[in-house]
Amino acid sequence: MSTAQSTAPTSPVSPVSPAATMRAVSQDVLGGPEVLKEVVRERPVPGVSQILVRVHAAGVNPTDWKHREAGVFLGQPPFVLGWDVSGVVEATGVGVTLFKPGDEVFGMLPYPHGAGSHAEYVTAPARAFAHKPSQVDHVQAGAVPLAALTAWQSLVDTAQVRPGQRVLIHAAAGGVGHLAVQIAKARGAYVIGTASAAKHDFLRGLGADELIDYRTTDFAEAVGDLDVVLDTIGGDYRGRSLRTLRPGGVLVSILPTGTSELAEEAERLGVRGVEMAVESDHAAMNAIAGLIATGELRATIAGAFPLAEAAKAHELGETGRTTGKLVLVVR
Repeated sequence: MSTAQSTAPTSPVSPVSPAATMRAVSQDVLGGPEVLKEVVRERPVPGVSQILVRVHAAGVNPTDWKHREAGVFLGQPPFVLGWDVSGVVEATGVGVTLFKPGDEVFGMLPYPHGAGSHAEYVTAPARAFAHKPSQVDHVQAGAVPLAALTAWQSLVDTAQVRPGQRVLIHAAAGGVGHLAVQIAKARGAYVIGTASAAKHDFLRGLGADELIDYRTTDFAEAVGDLDVVLDTIGGDYRGRSLRTLRPGGVLVSILPTGTSELAEEAERLGVRGVEMAVESDHAAMNAIAGLIATGELRATIAGAFPLAEAAKAHELGETGRTTGKLVLVVR
């Protein structure tokens, strides 16, 4: 767990020694973007099997603004949000063999209770990280981990996408969606995406084979005989998507409800429906790094903001109209 998410009292930013403290974005109450504020906190110290990372960039994801507003898994504030990290190893705890100070790394803090990357420093298990590919900068790398792990664990680990399979990705131009398109293509799949018409050229550039404008076309009537559906939207998309699957096909929802309704409905239809929550994953991060290094995976940056302007990133993200990922630039 990131010790950057301590519930120790926070204070407004003021001149302090950088040796023992750091800047972070925190909140004292649940609410809109305006509750976010820059504070000073104690710099964390790596424990056993942990590394201390000097954060250069950190992605902002829908789960951030959902936790900011409703607490979800984190409960009541104060807390520091953020799970994506790209930065440089500052120090290592006892037992760490994978990294040394000075290494550039990227990864996802343990979800959900390891939040805390919207800060200058963060600690986390070493195996939550991989070496940052030299082909991309920290902003690019910081945009990747949570969304790419979500896509990888959905498509590769859970659905086991194979060459030639027909894969439907909802909200294909979003943070998870646009990375999922690339991962599915790297696995040799035929990729269909739902997105507004204005984003179709962008998705074709990522390799999508077929696109559906959800504003004018009912995807459930436009496609069928699918092997895999990645549901990033929820609601009635789940039930409608199940009916587009071939017998034995699978729908993976990244919006877990904790109920058995999806699985039961899928079983009645002769298909499979599963809910997935993303996890830190050293092996998957290495695989993702490999795709980045070969040019098969790249995050599109919808906007980059200084740490102190985290609220603006949240405001933009909550419009639901961004293409790709939002990032906080810490250093």
